[in-house]
Amino acid sequence: MDVDNLTLFLADDDIDDCLFFRDALEELPVSTELTTVHNGEQLMQLLKEKVGELPQVLFLDLNMPRKNGFECLSEIKHDEKLKELPVIIFSTSFEQDVVNLLYKKGGQYYIRKPAEFSQLKKVIHEALILIAKGNNSQPPREDFVITGQSPVAA
Repeated sequence: MDVDNLTLFLADDDIDDCLFFRDALEELPVSTELTTVHNGEQLMQLLKEKVGELPQVLFLDLNMPRKNGFECLSEIKHDEKLKELPVIIFSTSFEQDVVNLLYKKGGQYYIRKPAEFSQLKKVIHEALILIAKGNNSQPPREDFVITGQSPVAA
């Protein structure tokens, strides 16, 4: 898979975070198509409608109304048609127990939402490069959290 022409879904109820995410994507040297949903029910409905044309990656916030990110991740990983979809957790939370649980539940990577726009660009770019490499199996636990500090994202 090429880093260009990636189809992405972002599930996040925070409109400002969605706008920052879109702005960051637009400044990266990659071509993407972004679809945004604002709650877990909307996400699951969209995924079930698009089974034949799933995105290459889903960025999933944890704290959303109607159905949270934990519930969505669990549903995705237990659905035969969706379970191969790489899910990158994209959250402000960074409690070690939560991160460990998300790893056990099958999250592909974990990104803590950075406060700075330049850092946001780095972590998104690093995530897209990792996904574009086509290695959709879960990384070792020590590589689960994307920090934007890898040489890939520089």
